[in-house]
Amino acid sequence: MDKRVDRRGFLRETIATSAGAAVALSIEEKVLLAHGQEPEALPEAPSLVTPSKQLPMGVIGKTKISRLICGGNLISGYAHSRDLTYVSDLLKHYFSEEKVMETFQICEAQGVNTAMLKYDADTVRIIRRYWKERGGKMQWIAQIVNPDSIPQDAERAIEMGAIGVFTTGQMGDMLVETGHVDRLAKAVEVVHENRALAGISCHNLEVILACEKAGIKPDFYMKTFHHRNYWSAKLEERHDNLFEETPERTIEVMKGLTTPWVAFKVLAAGAIPVRDGFRHAFEHGADFVCAGMFDFQVAEDVTIAKEVIAEFPERSRPWRA
Repeated sequence: MDKRVDRRGFLRETIATSAGAAVALSIEEKVLLAHGQEPEALPEAPSLVTPSKQLPMGVIGKTKISRLICGGNLISGYAHSRDLTYVSDLLKHYFSEEKVMETFQICEAQGVNTAMLKYDADTVRIIRRYWKERGGKMQWIAQIVNPDSIPQDAERAIEMGAIGVFTTGQMGDMLVETGHVDRLAKAVEVVHENRALAGISCHNLEVILACEKAGIKPDFYMKTFHHRNYWSAKLEERHDNLFEETPERTIEVMKGLTTPWVAFKVLAAGAIPVRDGFRHAFEHGADFVCAGMFDFQVAEDVTIAKEVIAEFPERSRPWRA
């Protein structure tokens, strides 16, 4: 007997026969069952087949960008994993250079045409190898992380093929908190001088408010965004589990801005099911969602994104890209 089928059947029988028995389920099992998903179902093989219905695009500047953007954790190995200390290493071991290129290829086949990737030697080597060896067309928007070398890193990333550059969220938070919003203005200026797209990323909404007050005109903002209806968001202590403190305020502020908005951390680092997180982001004003994806998740994530986007032809915050 297929162990996966047996496991799912056992879970259903357990829940049906005893209300108290459901307490024995893990948090993950409870969340998946609550959202109509099957726990421990093995993913289907990654698909290189082009879907019949294309993933919707938005336009920033003159550049067409898929509304679902590939996140950069597959190369950088960054993984928000709460108190699990091995997850970043696991990512690095799973995502060999070949696996990264395979994932890019799957993304493109499914309609994801843009990735947001950290500017460093690994990214430059892999993305250029992908373009050359596999004929890939994946667009790269570079994340720069060093506040002491913003102009130099921005120019180098563009020289290496990036179509845009954005300052990392931690950098934006820190520069505004320490009164150096002028350095974000300089980043936007340098990127525009090099005829690329300029973005400012943040976790703290005050970064966007400070940029608006200073008259800075990035081509897009990038802001963490998710609801707080998941169990670890309710913990009194703040660990690696909450990336949006005030979602309601974010919705209201972004509603009044015409600058395109890329939402990230929309799944709260895996704590929120994909459909739930994508719907919350697109319904409440995000023009794009940047999500980290394993190769075996891409096709399903794209399908969900297309279905969710189709639900909101009109929104309280109009599509700004």
